[in-house]
Amino acid sequence: MKEHHCDVLVVGSGAGGLSTAVNAAHRRLDVLVVEKEPVFGGTTARSGGWMWIPCNAPAKRAGVTDSPDMARTYLRHEAGDHFDERRVDAFLEAGPKAVEFYEQNTALQFDLGPTFADYHPDAPGGVDGGRSIVARPFDGREIGHEIKRLRPPLAEITFLGMMIGSGKELLHFFNVTRSPVSAFYVGKLFLKFLRDMAFHGRPMRLMNGNALVARLAKSCFDKGVPIWTRSPVRELVKDDTGRVTGAIVDTAQGAVRVHAKKGVVLAAGGFPQDPVRRKAMFPHAASGYEHASPAPPGNTGDGLRLGEAAGGTVETDLPNAAAWVPISRPVKPDGTLGTFPHFVDRSKPGVIAVTRSGRRFVNEANSYHDFCQAMIARCREEESEICAFFIADHHVLRKYGLGYVKPAPVPFRQHVRNGYLIEGATIEELAEKIGADPATLRRSIETFNGHARKGEDPEFAKGSTSYNRSLGDPDHKPNPCVAPIEKGPFYAVKLVVGDLGTFAGMRCNENAQVLNGDGRPVPGLYSVGNDAASIMGGNYPGGGITLGPAVTFGYIAARHMAGGNA
Repeated sequence: MKEHHCDVLVVGSGAGGLSTAVNAAHRRLDVLVVEKEPVFGGTTARSGGWMWIPCNAPAKRAGVTDSPDMARTYLRHEAGDHFDERRVDAFLEAGPKAVEFYEQNTALQFDLGPTFADYHPDAPGGVDGGRSIVARPFDGREIGHEIKRLRPPLAEITFLGMMIGSGKELLHFFNVTRSPVSAFYVGKLFLKFLRDMAFHGRPMRLMNGNALVARLAKSCFDKGVPIWTRSPVRELVKDDTGRVTGAIVDTAQGAVRVHAKKGVVLAAGGFPQDPVRRKAMFPHAASGYEHASPAPPGNTGDGLRLGEAAGGTVETDLPNAAAWVPISRPVKPDGTLGTFPHFVDRSKPGVIAVTRSGRRFVNEANSYHDFCQAMIARCREEESEICAFFIADHHVLRKYGLGYVKPAPVPFRQHVRNGYLIEGATIEELAEKIGADPATLRRSIETFNGHARKGEDPEFAKGSTSYNRSLGDPDHKPNPCVAPIEKGPFYAVKLVVGDLGTFAGMRCNENAQVLNGDGRPVPGLYSVGNDAASIMGGNYPGGGITLGPAVTFGYIAARHMAGGNA
C-alpha cells in the first residue's frame, strides 16, 4: 500500500475543513485535505456563506456596539439547558482573532451585514445587526484551473446559473422592472455573466458560500496544501496507545495509508443525506426519507461513523438535530425534483403560510428554523402530513416571486403546468387543490386581510422584529412584511421540512478534540463544522451559526495541533 506522511489530515473540504487546513499550514504544519466527491467545497459552496461571529473586525470598523458578554448572554438564552460554557467561551474568544487572522494572512476577506439582525433580536443579548459577515465576492479566475473542481452553487437559488448576493444586490433584482438604476445594475451583471459563460463555461463572479470556499481554497493552494478529490476515507488508524495516527484513504490510484503526526480532523459535513441517522433523529422523518436537503449527496455521515469507530461519541440529545428550513420541490426539465430553500419570500408582504387545515400557524417572517418547528408542531396537532403551503395572490407573485417562481418579467406558467405552482381562480378553488377546507382557508385569509390593510398582524405579529423587517419590502408601508391577499388568481407552493446542516455531531471540547464516552479526548482526533456537535444547543440564533463556528473552530483546532495559543 502506498504511504503519505503529513502533520495534519483533514477529512472534508467545506469551510470547516479548509479553514483548519489554512490555519495549520500557516503554522508551518504539513497538511493534506481529502474529499470523497469529485469537487471540493461541501455544503458551504452551496450555501449563503454567512458566518455568525460576534465582535468581528468588520463590525468594529463599522462602529457596531457589541461585547463578548452580550453574545454570551444571548447564547445562554438560546441554548438553554444545552449551553456548553467552555466551548461557547472558546468560540467567543477565538472568533474575532480568527477573523483578523484570515483578513491579514489569507485570501479570505469579509463584508459586514450591518442590518442582518440576530434571529431573536429582542432576546437578552440579541442585537439588530453586526454579528453576521460574508465572504467578499471573488473572481474565480484567481484559482486558475482549480475552478473546475469547485462545487457549483445550488442551482435552485441562482438565476439561470448566476449567483446573486444578499442585501442591496437582491433588492436590485426585485426592483429590476421598477427602477432604471436597478435595471442598469442587473443588466451590467448579466452581461458579465454571459461573458463568463461564453469564455469559461461557468460564472466567474463568485458570491456567498462559493466565494467563501474559493477564497479558502486559494489560501490553501498558496500555502502548498493539496486537496485530494475522489478520495474517501475508509477507516482511521490508531496506534497501540489508542492515539489516532492517520487513515486509509481510497484514491483513483489505489488505497493510501496516510500518516498524520499531529492529528486527523473530521470535517465531512454531518449527516443530512444519511437516511438511517435521519430516521433516528429527525422527528418528521419516520422512515428517514420524509426529508429534503439541499446538502450535497456525499454528506452521508462519514465523519460521525469514523469518529464513533475511533472511540468518539455523538451528541444525540439536542432538541433539534438539524437546522430546519422549509423546502419546496421545483420540477427540473428532466422531471426530477429540485430543492429550493425558502429564505426571503416568507418575509414579503402578501405571503402567508397555512397547513392543510387552511389555518396559519406561525409568524412567517421568523427564522426558517422557527418556521419549521411551528409547522411540525401544528401538523402533529392536526394529525396531518407534515407540510404547509405558501399562499399569495397574482400581484404578489409577479412583484416578488414565490419560491422557485421568479418575479416579472420572468415567465411562470410552466410552473403551473408542472404542478410546482398551484393556481386557483378563487380562494375556494385553491383550497380544494391543496387539500384544505375551503371555508377555513377563506376565514383565515379574510381575518388576516382585515388587519393587513392597516399593516397589522395581531395573530402572529409578522414584521414586529428587526429580523422580520430586514427581509421584507422596505418600500411597502407601514409594515414591510404585511399586505392583504385580495386579487386573484391565487397561488400556493407546497413546503416540506429540510435542513441547512446537522446540529447533532461528535461531542468535542473547547479545543475541538473529539471526546469518548468518559468525556476524555480521543488522542489525535478533532472535529469541526457540522461533524462537530453545534455549540448553539440545537437552536438557530442568527444567520451563519454553522459557518461562523466552523471557521472559528478550524482556527482553534489548528492552533491546538500546533501547540500554540495565539
